[in-house]
Amino acid sequence: MNLKYKELAKQAWHSLMDEMGDVYREDGLNWDFLHAYDKRYAELIIQECMDQCIINGSINSYPDYNQRKAYNECADRISKHFGVKR
Repeated sequence: MNLKYKELAKQAWHSLMDEMGDVYREDGLNWDFLHAYDKRYAELIIQECMDQCIINGSINSYPDYNQRKAYNECADRISKHFGVKR
C-alpha cells in the first residue's frame, strides 16, 4: 500500500483544525471533532476513488467516447452510493 491514505488523513485533520479548532477541550476530547474527522477522511477517500475514475477516463487516456462515458458513470455511481458530491 502506498502512502496516499496517510496524506488524506493529514489533509482531513488539518482542514478540520482550521474549521473547528483543537481536538482537545478543557473537559477532554472534542468528540464532535473526532466524528467530523472520520466523516471528512471517508469523504476524501471516496473523492479520490471518483477522481481516479475521471482521470482514467480522460480524453488523453481513452479517446473513445464510450470508454470516457463509462468512467464518468463509474464516478457517478460511487458518488451516489456513498452520498458524496463530485
